[in-house]
Amino acid sequence: MVKTKYTKVSHRVSCFYLILCCVLCLVWSDGLLAQSPAFDLKIEQVTAGAKHHFFGYIGQCQTIPWNASGRYILALEINTIDRMPKPEEAATVILVDTHQNNRILRVDKTYAWNPQQGTMFYWNPLAAETQFFFNDRDLKTGKVFIVLYDLEKKQRIREYRYKDTPIGNGGVAANGTAFLALNYGRLARLRLVTGYPETLDWSKDEVSPDNDGIFLVDVKSGRKRLLVSYGQLATRLEKRLGEFENTGLFINHTLWNREGDRVYFFARAGWSGNRGERGERINMPCSIHTDGTGLTLHKTHIGGHPEWAEGSVLIGCQGKKQILYDVDKKQVVGQLGTPEIFPNPEGDISLSPNGKWFVNGYKKGQMNYYTIYRRSDGAFIRSVGLDKGSYGGDIRIDPAPRWNRTNDAILVPGIAKNKTRQMFMIRVMPEKN
Repeated sequence: MVKTKYTKVSHRVSCFYLILCCVLCLVWSDGLLAQSPAFDLKIEQVTAGAKHHFFGYIGQCQTIPWNASGRYILALEINTIDRMPKPEEAATVILVDTHQNNRILRVDKTYAWNPQQGTMFYWNPLAAETQFFFNDRDLKTGKVFIVLYDLEKKQRIREYRYKDTPIGNGGVAANGTAFLALNYGRLARLRLVTGYPETLDWSKDEVSPDNDGIFLVDVKSGRKRLLVSYGQLATRLEKRLGEFENTGLFINHTLWNREGDRVYFFARAGWSGNRGERGERINMPCSIHTDGTGLTLHKTHIGGHPEWAEGSVLIGCQGKKQILYDVDKKQVVGQLGTPEIFPNPEGDISLSPNGKWFVNGYKKGQMNYYTIYRRSDGAFIRSVGLDKGSYGGDIRIDPAPRWNRTNDAILVPGIAKNKTRQMFMIRVMPEKN
């Protein structure tokens, strides 16, 4: 009897542990499934050869390298990436024909570019199949101007030149009616990486000029108006900060929102060796309505390279969080993911045209990594590292991810096996059944 009773008890215990193990296995496997990516990534090299190819800057929201049909990718071709260009060194404007095995078509040249920023490319939203904007400079005068090029006509169909205030494109409105413009000579003088070396700085004699700042240019008529001046910003900064050491204000990251009625930007001073005796650095986040009203200096600093979401909401960084900030409410209104998903929320970010996908590109060691995040359910996946080389400072290779128009691929930079800088595409692959 004792033996039989012992056997029954042992059997019950064994069954208990068996069931427990099964439950634990299910929980463990469910946890794995919950953390497994709901989609996959495929990386392909787009350009190749002995020369370097790149698209450029992330400092404009909704900058898409592809034309309307997705056939052509806009880019620059250059000979060297290990230094800033000399004024007389042109970059070649190219198109990568994705329907012809990524064949390169050389269409024009520009003398207004740098290896970190490019030339502020932007397909014309009103004719995105064939027309695009880029910056250029007059070699005789050093003046920057904006070019509108047409592929069908194979020529520049317009140049926006302003004799007394030579400016370059700083971002095109999503509806194509206007673009923001800046004095790139001033930017190069006060922070080289944001401008074009040795271009004319027509406001260099003033630290806060009243005739320079962010211009808004009507694409059709070419008429320009000063949206906000450095003089206005200096007055507002003094009210906010008290007396401050102004070594020369400049503006960085002029960002249109998706509706085209607000602009977010940073008013800066004291960068790149231009700090005064007190060593002050100004980095003030600002927003303004495109009719010139509502100039706001924000107490909440949104770090990294901000991107517009919907309406008045920005995506940016606060501490270790990828947050949503409402410029009208002047407060944080949400968060994307977690610090585990986005280990460096201050990295380069981009929201897909349909607003459903988000990418954060960040540096770690000599590599650039990308976290692709689906807003609907929080599913995410992280790419393998892409070599960015040892380039730093003014010639660094930032992650700078740019979405295509069908919301399923991102163009990014990287160093190829032959040590040239090339363009790579990260495709977002659908879920596997």
